[in-house]
Amino acid sequence: MSEFDDLLTANAQYADGFTGSDLTGRAARGLAVVTCMDSRIDPLGLLGLQPGDAKILRNAGARVTDDVLRTLVLAVYLLGVERVMVMPHTDCGMAKVSDQDVHELTQRHGVDTRSLEFHTVPDQDAALRHDLTRIRTTPFLPEGLPVGGAIYDVRTGRLLPIEL
Repeated sequence: MSEFDDLLTANAQYADGFTGSDLTGRAARGLAVVTCMDSRIDPLGLLGLQPGDAKILRNAGARVTDDVLRTLVLAVYLLGVERVMVMPHTDCGMAKVSDQDVHELTQRHGVDTRSLEFHTVPDQDAALRHDLTRIRTTPFLPEGLPVGGAIYDVRTGRLLPIEL
């Protein structure tokens, strides 16, 4: 496991001072955040949250895919989520390519990804509005569930709220 020794060492140090054993699996602040997998985003820190406060769902482009909807259903009905924020960000790699670009890139590596949809983001504002509407109108979540959206600016650390 030499490729992961640094992580295991860091975990041993983390575990020595671990204080989260009293947390439950419920979202203490009733919040789910759908955001991007971009490593520049610290969802807890930028929203003033602590571990245990919220469910954090991360995927490329912060898109509301079928899997995100499935996870939100579980979060709402099993884990105390009462509101959802969708939070994509500026300078997102998913806004710089198309699904076709990704298919061509992987094909050059001998991998055929044409059966996958990557949900790239040609228009970030429109994609966010689409995803907010998708959550608000799905029959699988409670009607009237508070759903909000904001774009996180990776250069300033600020959120730009988006209204529907």
